[in-house]
Amino acid sequence: MMKKICSDNKKIGILFQHKASAAVALAKELEKLVEDSGATVWLCSAWEEDRACEQIDGTRFIVCLGGDGTVLRAARIASPHDVPILGVNLGRIGFMTEISAQDALSRVPDFLEGQGWVEERGMLQAELVSANTPPYHALNDVVVGRGERCRLIRVGATIDEALLTTYKCDGLIVATATGSTGYSLAAGGPVLNPQSDAMVIKPIAAHLSLATALVLPSEAVIELEVNTTHKATLSIDGQVEVPLRDGDTVRIKRSPYVTKLLRAQWPAPFYETLVQKLEKRE
Repeated sequence: MMKKICSDNKKIGILFQHKASAAVALAKELEKLVEDSGATVWLCSAWEEDRACEQIDGTRFIVCLGGDGTVLRAARIASPHDVPILGVNLGRIGFMTEISAQDALSRVPDFLEGQGWVEERGMLQAELVSANTPPYHALNDVVVGRGERCRLIRVGATIDEALLTTYKCDGLIVATATGSTGYSLAAGGPVLNPQSDAMVIKPIAAHLSLATALVLPSEAVIELEVNTTHKATLSIDGQVEVPLRDGDTVRIKRSPYVTKLLRAQWPAPFYETLVQKLEKRE
């Protein structure tokens, strides 16, 4: 879904990959550029999520400096506040970023003047049923997998309260359309158009159990019950990890939040871009 951006708000955020010297240097340059334009600006590492959330209220959009992993962190910060993200690629592939680092200083002023569109991407919500904790939200994927020991786990999968099967595997990936080009693809899953609301469920190294990927509608509710005698893990976008015990159940469904990606122009044909990005990986 594409929407025109609003140019009324003059507060801009800058999130950056703090381990990349190029990202830190560019963040300082963009901070001065935004200030010189008359807008207010806040600046912090994308790894300081609590600090960023303290400053995000009233922000018009966030400039995110890094690769796709940095965008995933920015999404968890921005999506609950309905703030768009302008991705500047300092990584290798950049499926979700919009402009290159070389173009950032010349292109960001256009967005400050109100140019551009917002593309909405669906997210997942995951909650540990037995825990009294807030749900987690993921732009790419939710994974229930084994811990450090190289032993299979058993995961009972229920979809819309109907038992699907018990997987014997290294883990299960539940991915959004955006995440279908990430871990799920590496495990042999299908690629979905990022505008799709569908979800993919894909086992990792399934043994004597259902091995194929399934594509589910956005309304589906998935429950994954872990059966293991050793450690297991719930992973959110490969960045947040929560330990799981035998008998724990993870409930996954479409998130009420969406990630808003700020775009300079209407997206290029997805499948042409996909091939270019995948070839870049090699």
